[in-house]
Amino acid sequence: MNETIQLPPLRQRFFRRERRSVPRARGFADETLTGWGLAGWERTGDVLLCVSELVTNAVVHGVPPGRQLLVFLRWDGRVLRVEVHDSGGGEPRVTAGETCAEGGRGLLLVTLLSDTWGVRQRELGKAVWCEFVSESG
Repeated sequence: MNETIQLPPLRQRFFRRERRSVPRARGFADETLTGWGLAGWERTGDVLLCVSELVTNAVVHGVPPGRQLLVFLRWDGRVLRVEVHDSGGGEPRVTAGETCAEGGRGLLLVTLLSDTWGVRQRELGKAVWCEFVSESG
C-alpha cells in the first residue's frame, strides 16, 4: 500500500494567472517529489518554497492577463531542476535591503536555497529556473 509511484523523470503542468495557482503548483511539485521517492529528502522543503516563490513572481510580474504559466520539474537522479515559464517580458533580479522590506524577496530566497538559478529567454517570455543537487545521487 505504501509503495512509491514511479513517475516519469520530467513533469510539467500549466497553471492559470491567479494567486490560487501558487498552492496548486506547490501541491503539484510535492506530489511529483513524492512520486520520485524524494518526499523525505532534506531539500524537499527548499524545493517547495522555491516553487512557491517562482510561481508567485510569475503570477505577479510575468504572466500577462489571459495567459498561463508552466511549471516544469526534472529529476535525473542527481539534480532536480525547477523551471517556471511565463510569456511576460522583463528580467527578474534579486533585490536586497530596503527595496524588499514589503516583498521582493522571492529570488533572494531562491538564491539562498538552491544550488544555482538563472533566467533563460524564450521566443515568447522567459523561463526562470533553479537547481538542487543531491549529495547522495
